Amino acid sequence: MTGVPGGTGVGWRSAVAAVLDDVDGLAFHEVIAESLRTDAVPASLLRRPVVVHGVRLSPGSPEGVDPGRVAHLAACAAATGAALVSEHIAFTRAGGIEAGHLLPLPRTREALDVLVANVTATRAELDVPLALEPIAALFDWPGDEFDEAGFLHRLHDRTGAPLLLDIANVFVNARNRGRDPRVDVDALLAGLPPGAVAYCHVAGHAADAAGLLHDTHTDPVPDAVLALLTHTVAQLPVPPPVMLERDGRYPPAAVLRAELDAVAAAAGHTAPCRAGAGAGRGAGPVAAPPADGPGPR
Repeated sequence: MTGVPGGTGVGWRSAVAAVLDDVDGLAFHEVIAESLRTDAVPASLLRRPVVVHGVRLSPGSPEGVDPGRVAHLAACAAATGAALVSEHIAFTRAGGIEAGHLLPLPRTREALDVLVANVTATRAELDVPLALEPIAALFDWPGDEFDEAGFLHRLHDRTGAPLLLDIANVFVNARNRGRDPRVDVDALLAGLPPGAVAYCHVAGHAADAAGLLHDTHTDPVPDAVLALLTHTVAQLPVPPPVMLERDGRYPPAAVLRAELDAVAAAAGHTAPCRAGAGAGRGAGPVAAPPADGPGPR
């Protein structure tokens, strides 16, 4: 449906590019659009099929999407030959003010109308499909008219846009609200047609002093999230493409490769890492790069 290659991928970051070059079995890279210069695309990124992932489009903004940001997404897709562009069901600006973080939408009919209009306008400028990702959110707005599953089902019905299902986001959202993540995944998938999930994210999280979980992208993927991934895949006709998000505090290359293999195993994919691969230039620790965009995704 979307052209994302089946198998296990990883978020491309310059700090781990050499390590990723040595992983022969990776199916695809995802690159943050706001970190990419379309006139200087790294050769390492283009070693594999690419998905372009935006973080600042703000499709939930009532004032509409910024044409320049839409144009940049389209240019990134063209420059990388991307099979898909993805963005977040969120807003990052309102009233001309940039929040610098992905903020949740109220789940109301009015917010849904805004989102549908902005998604429609964005898709009209793209030559590839646009997938939408529900975010990790520490709060819900008062006056919600739908639960998250109901809101997403209505969004898909009205736009046909495929879903980027972030398993880590589902996990932390459910746990922070005292719910079973498996129940939330089941409710979401039960209302979507086959093929509606374009691909999945997995990532690590950490707890703050109050016990709230935060989607960090800098911690190892815990076993509970991998188990939720396995549970999710079991509800789908075929295993979807799955990718690991790591945005900093990178472990030694051998540990990163083991994490990729663990993600693949949980998703029912072939392990992407060859035993002993990368014993040369990519085998040591890697440094953290500058931040690529607003907040956890």
